[in-house]
Amino acid sequence: MVKKTVVIGTRASKLALWQAHHIADALRSEYPDLNVEIRHMVTTGDKILDVPLAKIGGKGLFTKELEQAMLAGEIDLAVHSLKDMPTQLPEGLILGAITERADAADALVSVKYNSLAELPSGAKVGTSSLRRKAQLLHHRPDLTILDLRGNLDTRLRKLDEGQFDAILLAAAGLKRLGWQERIREELPPEICLPAVGQGALAIECRADDSESRERIAFLDHLPTHQGAAAERAYLHRVEGGCQVPLGVYATVTKNELRLEAAVYSLDGKRGLRRSVCGPADKGNELGLQLADAMLDDGAREILQEIMEGQA
Repeated sequence: MVKKTVVIGTRASKLALWQAHHIADALRSEYPDLNVEIRHMVTTGDKILDVPLAKIGGKGLFTKELEQAMLAGEIDLAVHSLKDMPTQLPEGLILGAITERADAADALVSVKYNSLAELPSGAKVGTSSLRRKAQLLHHRPDLTILDLRGNLDTRLRKLDEGQFDAILLAAAGLKRLGWQERIREELPPEICLPAVGQGALAIECRADDSESRERIAFLDHLPTHQGAAAERAYLHRVEGGCQVPLGVYATVTKNELRLEAAVYSLDGKRGLRRSVCGPADKGNELGLQLADAMLDDGAREILQEIMEGQA
């Protein structure tokens, strides 16, 4: 019997709710007779706001409770920012669809300054991401990088209160909430490569729920999915997550995929940046190929030092 109701689980932040309602609206449009419900849930990552993510477990903190509810049959789908998804999912769950990637860039947001180049020496820049911190210090070692946690509202409020001269946020999130006017500059990939999957949404479901898998198939964007496969394969191979400062970005043009990655020490002083090209349908292999080449070329030592420092 075909289910007439689909339950989407989501975190309760403004951005998470936007994402869940975006997917719900798409499902209602595609299937007018379908009843789509949205269930708000609080994750561990939402509760712990005073400790850097790298010290408390990273990405899985924003997905665990949603995934447990899905495995228990309490919800049918979970909508996530793909960049928040661990590369290894719990047994029984899959990424059923990955939506077309929006803007993948990191955005500089500031009250006083119009660009990264305008920031004075010693300027206080807020970010919760080691990836952003390391790449920014590689480009501007004279900046002071401070930890910044909380949802988008909280981060923008702290900036407006004068706690920071600038903060770094994902451009896609700001644009989805209609706050694009806050963006002073989108950092080019030459300065800051994005996180794995940044700008795309992931729809997670149970592997054995063939009805839901078929229902969300129309939302899957093949070039984005191919690029995400390459990025996630790379990340999985180097065993990175929020805890390690690496950026990786795939672009797909026609049937060609280009994957670029960067790994830096936490102070930005040492690093590697490499790229690889190949057929778009070989993303997984390309990701592993680039990861192995960079690990052998010095990335392993950099990452080992970072892991030891966090232990």
